[in-house]
Amino acid sequence: MSVKKNSEIEAIPGNEGTKIKQYFHPHNTLNGINYSLAQFTLGPGKKTLLHRIKSSEIYYILEGYAILKINDEAYQLKKDDSCYVSPMSVQYIENIGSTNLRFLCIVEPAWKPEDENILE
Repeated sequence: MSVKKNSEIEAIPGNEGTKIKQYFHPHNTLNGINYSLAQFTLGPGKKTLLHRIKSSEIYYILEGYAILKINDEAYQLKKDDSCYVSPMSVQYIENIGSTNLRFLCIVEPAWKPEDENILE
């Protein structure tokens, strides 16, 4: 078993203007998982860079309001909403609220830097 406590995970800066707490990833979990689970925080008025990754993703909003742009579609999301993003989709998420946007992102297979392309 592997227990991860939020208070014990250091936030690191993400390539897309986010703060990231990596909970589970094959490199830090003993049970041989093939996905990653991370929490992201994005300040008011901020958005991630336009990007795409080779893996599928699920976004789950913990708090705040967001626009998630996937290819040519925009989705407005709020607390407890989730969205599936298929592999190689062009995407960004924008905080449209007045407080921090916090969300979980599950990536399968697990996120790797070489699988992500920043497009701007």
